[in-house]
Amino acid sequence: MAVRPENRGAELTESGLQALARAGPAVGDARNLSEALQILAEATGFATGAEIVIMRVADEASLVTCAVVTDSAAVAAELEGSRLALEDVPELEESALERLPEGVRRAAERVHAGAAVLIPVHLDGHVQGSVELMRAEAPFAEHELRFARIAAGQAGLVIRAFARPAGEADSEAVLGLAGEALAAGGDELRTAEQVTRLATDATAALAGLLWRRGPEAELELIASVGALAGAEPLVAAKAAADRALIGRQAVSVESVSGLPGTATLSATLQLGQPPLGALQLLFARDTKAGDVDLATLATFGVRAAHALRASMHARSVELELGRTRALLGVVGQAISQLSLAHTLETAVARVGELLEADRLAVYLRDEDRLYAAAGLGLAGPHARLAERLLDLTLGPFRSRGMLVVHDVSADQRLSGVADAAAEAGIEAAIAVPLLARDEVIGLLGVFPPSGRVLTENESALLAALAAQLAVAVQNAQLHERAKQLSEERERALEAERAASKQVRALYEISRSFAQSLSLEATLEAVAGTIVDILGVDVALIRMPDERREYLLPRAMKVSEPRVAEAAHSMLYRPQAFGALPIQRLFRLRESFAVTAESVTAIGPPATALLPFLERGWTAAVLPIATPAEVLASLTILSMQPGSPVTQDTIDQATAIAGQAALAIDNARLYQQQKQFSDTMQRSLLPRSVPELQGLELGDAYESSAHVEVGGDVYDFMELGDGRLAVALGDVTGHGIEAAADMAMAKFTFRSLAREHPEPADFLQSANEVIVGEIAPGKFITLVYLLIDGRKGEVSAAGAGHPPPRIIGADGSVTGLEARGLVLGIESNQEYEEVRASLDHGSAVVLYTDGVIEARRDGELYGEARLDRLLGERRELPAGELAQCVLDDCRAFARGELADDCAVVVVKRT
Repeated sequence: MAVRPENRGAELTESGLQALARAGPAVGDARNLSEALQILAEATGFATGAEIVIMRVADEASLVTCAVVTDSAAVAAELEGSRLALEDVPELEESALERLPEGVRRAAERVHAGAAVLIPVHLDGHVQGSVELMRAEAPFAEHELRFARIAAGQAGLVIRAFARPAGEADSEAVLGLAGEALAAGGDELRTAEQVTRLATDATAALAGLLWRRGPEAELELIASVGALAGAEPLVAAKAAADRALIGRQAVSVESVSGLPGTATLSATLQLGQPPLGALQLLFARDTKAGDVDLATLATFGVRAAHALRASMHARSVELELGRTRALLGVVGQAISQLSLAHTLETAVARVGELLEADRLAVYLRDEDRLYAAAGLGLAGPHARLAERLLDLTLGPFRSRGMLVVHDVSADQRLSGVADAAAEAGIEAAIAVPLLARDEVIGLLGVFPPSGRVLTENESALLAALAAQLAVAVQNAQLHERAKQLSEERERALEAERAASKQVRALYEISRSFAQSLSLEATLEAVAGTIVDILGVDVALIRMPDERREYLLPRAMKVSEPRVAEAAHSMLYRPQAFGALPIQRLFRLRESFAVTAESVTAIGPPATALLPFLERGWTAAVLPIATPAEVLASLTILSMQPGSPVTQDTIDQATAIAGQAALAIDNARLYQQQKQFSDTMQRSLLPRSVPELQGLELGDAYESSAHVEVGGDVYDFMELGDGRLAVALGDVTGHGIEAAADMAMAKFTFRSLAREHPEPADFLQSANEVIVGEIAPGKFITLVYLLIDGRKGEVSAAGAGHPPPRIIGADGSVTGLEARGLVLGIESNQEYEEVRASLDHGSAVVLYTDGVIEARRDGELYGEARLDRLLGERRELPAGELAQCVLDDCRAFARGELADDCAVVVVKRT
């Protein structure tokens, strides 16, 4: 959807460039010319503010419309397929309204366009297409025309790419387009894989390897495409890449021995200067050095290096912000389960700690009055100062999001409340409005001593904390309101126990909504309830996507199974969010009847209903909304002319949707909290397993259904003598405290394993550390193994943890009985060390108690069932065996794990 000029500012220039840049990778995935130009036209409309964008492609004597972007279905239908004679298209760089061809001028007049421009697309000195922009009011500015020229250049590339006959792909063109797309910015976190795959596919290489220089100038492989298995071929390829980086040539080509199969020719691109790494392409035996297009590869290498540097910078920024995100997450987790009063008190205390501030307050709005809801170190009439600060943040300083006053007494903007500030002893002020879904609910004020200046990170942290606090406060208020409404509803239902079946059903449905935690299950329940209670034939729920460009179907119920498939194919499709009836529904909460007029305004897929409406079908669309926002749209449809959708039907559906909205919102919040917990938990677990000669490692982890962070932790470390140290443990409790103890356990393992590698010595040293650090009443169970893959020796010590299992090559399973007191209880503990042999084909399995304590109807999963599974599945690779244990455990518990489960498998190959 195009953006109107009055809604655009100078700050949107960057957004326009980003829109055109994002269109590059998307065009690359298009299946045909029309689809590619449609993607480019939508990006052009956003960047230039055009209300209508037309892209045409030349045939023998005319320019044929290939893509149209407009909010009007009627205008789109009129423009699609229209033509311009090639002889009427001027050879100028662009043409304004008064100099446009007659066909374009007529189209502009029909849509009442006050501004229009045509930019020809030139290829090989001839006009091969055009980009036409129209809008009702202001002429196009120079920066908007620059965006349009960029789009015309991209359109030329698209036309050239799709015009090439199948089987005649030009590697130079492919690499050029790919390099431009990478340099413009795609998925930064997958750039390495993209670079390697694009280069390999475009050059028809057998394999592609992307090497990066490590801290010690050692090359490390970060991405690979194609078959290159085994250590020896990688060593040979790495040596060739090392040699290529020594020289000054951008691309080095040489024959390499030791590569597998038919690959003998290596072409290595230096990535950047100085090189940050190398892209290596391996070609078939019959490929000659002269067959490799060195110039094209060098150009691609420059662009790929830019993309990789951007990716590395993004990763660096992500790491730097990790602590800030963690702090924000801790605050969110801490306040999410408290009352409103406790939420505010906790937030004030935490903000004071993070900013080292001893004077601050949270102010909330009560109608037109601002009052101090929670504070620290303040007295006097500071609320008067806060009201003035809020007025300033919502007025001339709204765009900044934060108001900083270094000297309150000298600032003319605060002259009217200077006496209140002086009485409260306030010298300086930092004010951030609390905004929840664009609603101003209060102010966060920090009052440091004069001269105290926040760093950039502190300012960003304060803004993020204010945003999270606003949501938490509003959620607490909504929760209290929901609780009050629930109590009122219970009393009403209790007084009308003998009411109609429909009222009783609504009560049961409302209660089931309040208890639901799954968003998808809640949406399905709403759709099913609407059909069952109201007697309509179809109920369809759509929710906006993240960019609010489309309404995506999320749940659908059809009463008659025989027509379910046909109804699903006709209706279960995305719908444009920008149509006027949809906008009014989401902005004004206005329901509307589905008529020929509203269907035409909405466009596909709603237009598929037109012939059925003429046969007597009736339908309506209504909002599913909380007091704060509209969450989704609900479409109800009756296929029976004798049982139409009436206003009474709409009112009943609205009542059910209103009850369902809170449950949908709660389920959505639950999903977000669960995602956060899983992310925090996995951040403390290994991201990869080491590769040691003679050993194969595998791990698997699955959290329970709890929202809080669990306590399972495990890690691996390769020692200097080639042995593998493995630790797996379980921290008492859940939530933030457990996460902190998990981090401590992981740090203890990492810091002590090298100095105290032997199991008994390690646990004794670890216990001394943990006794001094862990909170009273807390403890950690842990099992520690030391494995020598070359000799097949295993030594272990345990601290209250389930004993590891040894799987023999013959399928026998025995316990490695490593016993000892849990860590963190008492100092000066000694631990017993046990040893075992690990033959070729044998394995050792470590696990947490969540595995053997999984329950089904009171029955435990147990060690016997675990041993039987390990013996039967011993031939599986280590990773698959670990996952197999978790899958069997989950199936035994019917999908409801009561505790987190972690499994580590080490096989001797």
